[in-house]
Amino acid sequence: MNEFRQFDVVSDHSDHHFRDLSTGSNITGNTKKSIMKEWKILEQNLSESIYVRVYEQRIDLMRAAIIGPADTPYQDNIFFFDIAFPSDYPHSPPKVHFISKVLPLNQYLNKDGTVHLTLLNTYPIPLCFTFFNTNSEKWNPSTSTCFQLLISIQTLVFTKLPAGGHGYGESVFIRICELTLYHLQRPPKNFEALVKGHFRDRAKVILSAFIEYATGRMIVGSYGYVPLLPMVHWIFVSDSYRKWAEKFYPLMLNEFELCGASLDTFERSLVLPKKTTILMGLIKKAFTWKKKRNNGKED
Repeated sequence: MNEFRQFDVVSDHSDHHFRDLSTGSNITGNTKKSIMKEWKILEQNLSESIYVRVYEQRIDLMRAAIIGPADTPYQDNIFFFDIAFPSDYPHSPPKVHFISKVLPLNQYLNKDGTVHLTLLNTYPIPLCFTFFNTNSEKWNPSTSTCFQLLISIQTLVFTKLPAGGHGYGESVFIRICELTLYHLQRPPKNFEALVKGHFRDRAKVILSAFIEYATGRMIVGSYGYVPLLPMVHWIFVSDSYRKWAEKFYPLMLNEFELCGASLDTFERSLVLPKKTTILMGLIKKAFTWKKKRNNGKED
């Protein structure tokens, strides 16, 4: 996705969550200067996994796309955030909205799109989590920046195991996949090329992992995990997840192909073996191994 610029100024903000805020008409000289400074910082420092679009007619608005970090359940997926600068910025932190039509993904991303971070003054830390919670840095008008905010979202929100002990399972992975499908079908404005190009390039990896999870060869969301017995179905997969995977797989495959991904080697549908078949296969393998071992001793 090298052709999609990390930072750019665009004109269409019609689908922005904060488009109806009147902040844009209240931007003073000092606030405007601070926002222009933010633009420069972002343009010069964004990593290859964060993309930002700002608006020439609404300098108080911004949209960011963050690629899920490697070795987390969010890997290879894109997450979008709408940002609005208050009229007294930087004395008050920006407002941030997580663009989603699914249930919350973790404790930091609320169902209504609220992003819970102390940096945004939206995350009061429970006393029981204070000892090990790293989400404790508050907004400082003198030093805090929007660039720092985006990095905090990437490193604190999209982690393998967030502070507070909330784990991951099949339900969270389902929400992530459904959010991916939603963005594939309705990409946020000014990010259409990013969505198409990214999922065209990563489709094979995503579908391969999807199959591994559904067939019980890999723990859901565990990128980089190597089974002790390759190609053996030995991880528990619930019936509800298996049914969902069989229905969802062809939908995702079709959307990836519409992006231009070449997926001829993948089956058109996902037909999972019954659990009894898997169990009998394991028993058969065990007896075959034992028989070979005994025959080897007799020789």
